[in-house]
Amino acid sequence: MRLVLACLCALALAACDDARAPVGASVSVAQAMSGDTTGYDRAERVRAFVFPADHGPHPGFKAEWWYVTGNVRATDGTGRRFGVQFTVFRSALAPDTAGAERASGWATDQLYMAHVAIGDVAAERFYDQERFARGAAGLAGASAEPVAAYLGPVRLESVGDASGAVGLRLQGSAEGAAFDLTARPLKPVVLQGDRGLSQKGVGAGNASYYYAQTRMATTGTVTLPGADGRPDGEAVPVEGLTWLDREWSTSALGAGQVGWDWFALHLDDGRDLMLYQLRRADGSKDPLSEGSLVAADGTKTRLGAADFSLDPLATWESPRGGRYPTRWRLRVPRAGIDVEVSAAFEAQELDATIRYWEGAVDVTGTAPGIGFLEMTGYADGLDGSARPTPTP
Repeated sequence: MRLVLACLCALALAACDDARAPVGASVSVAQAMSGDTTGYDRAERVRAFVFPADHGPHPGFKAEWWYVTGNVRATDGTGRRFGVQFTVFRSALAPDTAGAERASGWATDQLYMAHVAIGDVAAERFYDQERFARGAAGLAGASAEPVAAYLGPVRLESVGDASGAVGLRLQGSAEGAAFDLTARPLKPVVLQGDRGLSQKGVGAGNASYYYAQTRMATTGTVTLPGADGRPDGEAVPVEGLTWLDREWSTSALGAGQVGWDWFALHLDDGRDLMLYQLRRADGSKDPLSEGSLVAADGTKTRLGAADFSLDPLATWESPRGGRYPTRWRLRVPRAGIDVEVSAAFEAQELDATIRYWEGAVDVTGTAPGIGFLEMTGYADGLDGSARPTPTP
């Protein structure tokens, strides 16, 4: 769902004169969603999606993201498993000024942020890194033809035809670890929410345009520094499944909303389940929470807040502060789904400008599988600090 993290670009970079200065402390979800939205496009009504144009940027909206998560395993006989996250966020500092003359090639109203994470499940080692850059001078950017989104060494590029669901090459690095993956869609594009309009808050415009490629066959390499005694820089061949989420929005958290829990699950029977629970300050589920169940043939069933339940069963306490539920009971009665979703290992928290938990999970019960879980708002207002932000 990711309705807030992209706003960090503007928040973090506007706080310092030098866009390359380090960011020294984490901020809350509410802070990241603050700011003037006057003059930006809003997601107010159902629209037609057109590809490849919609694979590319939408600069009239304040925030946008290209977000890929998934699980891959080594094909070298060890079966070693890795969770991977690739994210490029675009955030606008001002309404779109496309076509306006700029005095310098460095000038831009678009800022970019990238998050890369690699979880080595067997070693319970988590590598993560956050980067910022302006959308100018070749430092960061996005395009529709060819499809691309990049920030320094973090790069997404289209592979093959992009008139619908698109194949992708993904490259990213974090703390000396890296991946180079190619993802091939196995299902058509899924329009989330109401034909691609995903309402997140009360009132027209508090929504995003949201589509996904829920199941992509993925191959490539993962490189971990010094893992299992191998020489540094050895590339491990891998294969598995990944999931692409694409959203663009000019929105805000609604009154009383403090964060969310987002699940993207590849079930062994070929179905894909996405659920997000918007959490209110009193701990209850916001009525605008929703999801979708995508059948093996690509058919989507929309799920409302009343169609599913999420109950935390166990928590993990971050050494930086904050407690995250890392084992859940998830039920979708109408689909015969009653499962436990458990972290593949607990320490999968990104030490970023907004600290949040995102990582690989296992699914057991009536519909077993594997997937990814993102949780935000559990560390807001705490003293934990982000690492200095590296330049591209």
